[in-house]
Amino acid sequence: MDTSIGAELDMIGIVVTDMTRSLAFYRLLGLEFPEGSETEAHVETTLRGGVRLALDLQSMVEGFHPGVTPDGHGRVGLAFRLPTAAAVDDAWRRVTAAGHTSVLDPFDAPWGQRYATVADPDGSSLDLFAWT
Repeated sequence: MDTSIGAELDMIGIVVTDMTRSLAFYRLLGLEFPEGSETEAHVETTLRGGVRLALDLQSMVEGFHPGVTPDGHGRVGLAFRLPTAAAVDDAWRRVTAAGHTSVLDPFDAPWGQRYATVADPDGSSLDLFAWT
């Protein structure tokens, strides 16, 4: 096997059905997107560490990948590290107070993290965690 290729994770893409709704959700987690992104079919932001997060409208994806119909669970799973256990609880509270689904309420995990899981507007799973 040729190990000189050295693939490096550069971007995580999420297929969304409503850009405005999805941007509002991800902004609740403190992610920043350019003003006016609500009218775009592809939007991205750079996360800490340099990895890009892209949101793509399902209608745009269907335009270049006919027959694909991504839906709900399994679109993608993301884990967001937060600085403290209190920050996990606060992020979970903001997201659920805005009407989004809690998959797992915050708890102290046996592997040493404060941990919670929420679902974005299209059902993608987001883990929120902090090392304790």
